[in-house]
Amino acid sequence: MARLKTKYLEEVAPALMKKFEYKSPMQIPRLEKIVVNVGCGDCRDNAKGLEAVVNDVTAITGQKAVVTKAKKSVANFKVRAGMNVGVKVTLRQDKMWEFLDRLLNVALPRVRDFRGINPNSFDGRGNYALGLKEQLIFPEIDYDKIDKIRGMDIIIVTTAKTDEEARELLKLLGAPFIQS
Repeated sequence: MARLKTKYLEEVAPALMKKFEYKSPMQIPRLEKIVVNVGCGDCRDNAKGLEAVVNDVTAITGQKAVVTKAKKSVANFKVRAGMNVGVKVTLRQDKMWEFLDRLLNVALPRVRDFRGINPNSFDGRGNYALGLKEQLIFPEIDYDKIDKIRGMDIIIVTTAKTDEEARELLKLLGAPFIQS
């Protein structure tokens, strides 16, 4: 079992149960999924670039990435419906726990001038969104083999009803929030 999942079951869930005084263990917030998304607007005419992005995201997450296509045509962005515009991966269960463990304990501390992550990036329903400027912070990416530095969005979806519950969940799991 993943190290972070064990920590959740043994330490975090009982602490949340005690703090928020839930009546049932099913009310305790838990992680539902993690979505990793890379926008790749410059890949619409560059098939090799799209393939490189797919390989990078697959290496980072340990799961095959899916190419996302544009739903609508937007003339200003020179995008037609059906064009490849990005790559995404939805992680659940053990792969989700492993990825979150690597993100919090290996990748984020490798960010230059890292002071912590923004504690206000919750959406009002208990989900957390995090943007990264480069994929190089993950140890799976070889600096010499990348063609372009790309950022990514990481969305952590929880079953928490409020942002306060979700913030406490992530804090107990080891998320390095900026102290205000």
